[in-house]
Amino acid sequence: MNRSKIITAAKGETKADLVLKNGKIINVFTGEITEGDLAVKDGIILGTGNYSGIVERDLGGRYVCPGFINAHVHVESSMVTPKSYAIEEMRQGTTTIITDPHEITNVGGMLALKNILDAAKRCSINYYVMLPSCVPATPFEHAGATLDAWELKSLKNDRNVLGLGEMMNFVGVLGCSEDVISKLEIFDDMTIDGHFPFGSGKDLNAYAAAGIETDHESVSFEEAREKLRAGIAVLVREGSASRNLDAIISGVVESGISTERLAFCTDDKHLADIRRDGTIRYNIRRSIELGMDPVKAIQIGTINAARIYGLKRTGALGCGYKADIVILDDLKEMSIFDVYKDGIPVDDLPESTNVRYSTELIGDVNTGSTENMSFDVPVRYENHVIGIVGGQIVTKDIVMSADELKAGIRSGEVIKIAVIERHNATGFHSAAYIKGYGLRHGAVATTVAHDSHNIVMAGDNDADMLLAVETLKNIGGGYVIVRDGEVISSLPLVLGGLMSSKKPGEFIPELEGIIAKAYEIGVSRDIDPFITLSFMALPVIPELRITDCGLFDVTTMSFVK
Repeated sequence: MNRSKIITAAKGETKADLVLKNGKIINVFTGEITEGDLAVKDGIILGTGNYSGIVERDLGGRYVCPGFINAHVHVESSMVTPKSYAIEEMRQGTTTIITDPHEITNVGGMLALKNILDAAKRCSINYYVMLPSCVPATPFEHAGATLDAWELKSLKNDRNVLGLGEMMNFVGVLGCSEDVISKLEIFDDMTIDGHFPFGSGKDLNAYAAAGIETDHESVSFEEAREKLRAGIAVLVREGSASRNLDAIISGVVESGISTERLAFCTDDKHLADIRRDGTIRYNIRRSIELGMDPVKAIQIGTINAARIYGLKRTGALGCGYKADIVILDDLKEMSIFDVYKDGIPVDDLPESTNVRYSTELIGDVNTGSTENMSFDVPVRYENHVIGIVGGQIVTKDIVMSADELKAGIRSGEVIKIAVIERHNATGFHSAAYIKGYGLRHGAVATTVAHDSHNIVMAGDNDADMLLAVETLKNIGGGYVIVRDGEVISSLPLVLGGLMSSKKPGEFIPELEGIIAKAYEIGVSRDIDPFITLSFMALPVIPELRITDCGLFDVTTMSFVK
């Protein structure tokens, strides 16, 4: 920034590069809406008032607000590269993302993480990274890599790094694990993200006292409020599988509590959902529908996140701030008229250069032989079944008698779920039962299985499940649907088994097509067929999960015997 040029132009002594005239300007500092011009030079906001510019654009009374901030997102869950993801986000008004690349890092370790940091520097969007704190997420599964505290420290000073990513190992925090404590101490001068589902009482106090500053796992207003009271900023999540916004924001509106420590995030959201609804734009619009004042909702989606993460000159239309601007037709539908990044319309931004991803990440599906693999699950006197909860990624531990389980299997309400280690051909695999998925016959499988990203699948017969595994190996990872020995749909995700190299316009129809196929064969429409399945392998969210080592009870942090 040439400060002298900015000062001179802000005084009105020289022309601005761009002046957006006749706008209703949303001031997130004061909560006011004022009318006037907004002037920009060299990608910096000069101020509001009466300005003239080299380029002037009459907004006709439209609303002008800061670019939105997605406070916590796993870009890999969109299943496209950071370059493609950034384009979709910016078109929907999001100009800043705070990402945790622990998905691809669990697959490819430091090589993958450095690839992502390289990609961050090439994207036009403000692409910030929280370094993954839990690779692997737990010791109860086999991941593709391990990162220790000192490896993370070596990347701490990268200009795109804001701090330490979500500390999912809350057991390690509360138990004062040496490795966990080392990571917390190394990043004590930066932001540390949390992940503590149903955290409460003295355990929550201890978690916050450890220096953890945010959490995105609240599923109710009561849980969110307790975390806020403990000093933890709450990132209100609304993704493809985890839909927590209605419950939290309804409580916020009804109670009238302060919103200063709230921000919006998506965590995991399909690219097709992003193109249809947006990300933070959707969260703001839905909050307004629930009765929140529009300016307050915009504050949550902009300046609040910037303050939580210490982002200077970002998240507001303030003098000297980044000229990341969203122009809206209205404050009800939040319909976007245009988006500017650094004072340039996003459609006019130069295309970011490509990243050369490590060859080790391409087609990474290594299960070894599955010829003699079995997914038999014995029926016992007392059987623990994973119970899916619609619209959530939490599950229920459903205990069934032998007769109840057999009846559920016969009716198709209960089917098998299995996980196979796919990074180092260890042969580790396990199977259990799941209820609420809805599939009546065949198998659905994916290499997207949070967070170690082994193969997870649901099915009612071993033959189709094994064919699904072999198909995933053949296509280099992705999504597969099999029925009666026939592959009826597949979606390759060749980059680490998580992301496609295709452009959004080509990829989205394929994604929508395989999701539609999953619904056609019976998968419940209360869930996302693949994202929900992928979370069944994450042993840090209650109550029951499954890893390649067995059925796991998160409430007791032990395997079900």
